Amino acid sequence: MAEAEQVDDAELSLRGINMLLNNGFRESAELFHRYRNYSPLMSFGASFVSFLNAMMTFEEEKMQVAYEDLRATERLCESDSTGVIETIKNKIRKSQVDGHRSEVAMMERLQRLIIVADCQVYLAVLSFVRQELSAYIKAGWILRKAWKMYNKCYNDISQLQEACQRRSSAPQGVLSSDRAKPSQSPPLLPEPQEEHCTDLPKDNQTSALPPVTKAAQSNKHPDHREAHTSSKPKHSQKAPLRYEAGLTAESLSRLKGSVSFGYGLFHLCISMVPPHLLKIINLLGFPGDRQQGLTSLTFASESKDMKAPLATLALLWYHTVVQPFFALDGSETEAGLLAAKAILQKKEAEYPDSSLFMFFKGRVLRLECQISSALTSFNSALELATGQREIQHICLYEIGWCSMIELSFTDAFKAFDRLRTESRWSQCYYAYLTGVCQGAAGDLDGACSVLKDAARLFRRKHNQIEQFSMRKAEDLRKLPPTREWCTMAAIEVLYLWKALPNSSTSKLQIMIQVLQQMEDSSCSGLNYLLLGAVHKCLGNSTNAVQCFQVALRDEQGRLSNSYVQPYSLYELGCIFLESPESTAKGRALLLQAKEDFSAYDFENRLHVRIHTALASLKEEASQ
Repeated sequence: MAEAEQVDDAELSLRGINMLLNNGFRESAELFHRYRNYSPLMSFGASFVSFLNAMMTFEEEKMQVAYEDLRATERLCESDSTGVIETIKNKIRKSQVDGHRSEVAMMERLQRLIIVADCQVYLAVLSFVRQELSAYIKAGWILRKAWKMYNKCYNDISQLQEACQRRSSAPQGVLSSDRAKPSQSPPLLPEPQEEHCTDLPKDNQTSALPPVTKAAQSNKHPDHREAHTSSKPKHSQKAPLRYEAGLTAESLSRLKGSVSFGYGLFHLCISMVPPHLLKIINLLGFPGDRQQGLTSLTFASESKDMKAPLATLALLWYHTVVQPFFALDGSETEAGLLAAKAILQKKEAEYPDSSLFMFFKGRVLRLECQISSALTSFNSALELATGQREIQHICLYEIGWCSMIELSFTDAFKAFDRLRTESRWSQCYYAYLTGVCQGAAGDLDGACSVLKDAARLFRRKHNQIEQFSMRKAEDLRKLPPTREWCTMAAIEVLYLWKALPNSSTSKLQIMIQVLQQMEDSSCSGLNYLLLGAVHKCLGNSTNAVQCFQVALRDEQGRLSNSYVQPYSLYELGCIFLESPESTAKGRALLLQAKEDFSAYDFENRLHVRIHTALASLKEEASQ
């Protein structure tokens, strides 16, 4: 279609992503769906919308849709007779015959390779969130392929940028002799320029780039019969209008932003791998550098690529969700909060009414312990997300948690009960939270009924959250539950999800009063672990140490609360690490928690936190 040929897919995809972030979820999905088969870039945009929906809800159905869409985008990029991966292998074995490929073909090949690598990373993320050993291993192999693509693509783009920079700065007579000199190392990015660059690397420097098919040049669906007739561009054909700008420093900078997004997200994925699997990850052939990931995402967020807004969201997600939850970079989150606040302030004019940005504003306020203001932001985001169920659900989730932090159990019950009935992700988990809050609010009969449903709604036998929720719901229901028991269960969840530090001093004091009233010996260890955690949040290290030591000695409750002892050792170790005189003791306790216990609730979470604490200790010692 003549009209279709006028479309600039880079500009159109960026518009679609900005639509999504400004609450135009339906319009964005429709735009990407309409042009899904127009180009790999638009297909990737459509797949990303599916992926984002899956990551906001964790519903199996949406995760499956995202998986299928990402695979479809891969197939579109690999629509040549041999495919992208096979083409890489073939081109490594032999040099390129056509040494005069067009600039347009070069950009298309790079774009496709980046998209395939991005799809691999998203597929790995979908595997990671399942929190199962087999899923971690599968994700590791997927990331291995992505890593090789990113590495090669990054170097190729860097070489092209150096060549472009030489062309724009060197005298005309020097260019011909300078042209064949390859780059020795990836340079810093030049400032965007408008000059066209024809100073391309030699053929052997682009051996990893797949050829462009006629399907890509004519904007036809890859399943069209002509798509497989040739893998080499015909230079006599006129290039599609959307590529008429040629190869410029600006277009290369956009591609560098594109590859930096996936590269950065890749490194953050690796940083979330449980430590006991890191040796396997290293054997697969790639490292995980969290700081490199953040640096790459920051660069991508400032580029003109369609993924620039997505890189911004990824940074906000990391600083406000991942870092506080996993206690990455130590237990300190201040630097991440400052970074998140700076991002939100910078983007406020561009996304004034974005429900997603309002959501992250709420996350920042929650981490700053401004719970009342955080609830205002989450409720505003909930209203802005009218018609977008996935955004509404993450807002409801945060409203429920903030209400629990405030000990406003009636409001928490309302939020979690709505999630229990509307969300298809882990209804067992939401039923447990609903029952706990309902009981803590005083409705014990209603709590018993909901807790009974939690066992019935148990679906995923290998999911740690559902295993914990089902077993705890059964334990509470058999007691039967009292208001005090349900309140302690709520405090337990706040502790395990690292939400206690967000509580105010007055609420923490109320928690101590509730826990001190619990006299049942069957929960003595858990009770003292929670008391120690609350005292630690209040800065009462002496009381905290005493409570953790009592919890550590509890053997009676070990069967029902298997995580109490290793978590108590971890907490003690962290306190002792704060003083130079007791650093060695703290390190020994962390290692004991890591090596002497296994098969307990949320073992992977604790291993990540122990690994981070030990790594921080090692880094301090080397300085």
